[in-house]
Amino acid sequence: MSPESEKLWSVALHLLAIPFEFFAPLIGYFLLKDKGPFVSHHAKESLNFGITILLAALVLVISIVGWLLLWALPIVWIVFRLIAAFKAGQGEFYKIPIAIKFIKV
Repeated sequence: MSPESEKLWSVALHLLAIPFEFFAPLIGYFLLKDKGPFVSHHAKESLNFGITILLAALVLVISIVGWLLLWALPIVWIVFRLIAAFKAGQGEFYKIPIAIKFIKV
């Protein structure tokens, strides 16, 4: 895969995760993990962040205090997705700082 294609797919992975959280990163991970080092890094990072967000939502929903903080999760989620897409477009191996590393990058 060419470097430009890797950048394009990396940006798409992060942006498609906004409307299709968890499913877009999961499908992207399985389809693109062996296509090149750059797109593989972003596929893993996107999937790790998707799993982290789902776990955070679950913890917030089941905790009483979490209901007070639940409104902040979508804001944090979209901001980090946009930052990751921007950094991928610039060709950087960006790591989302709050993502738990379930799949090693």
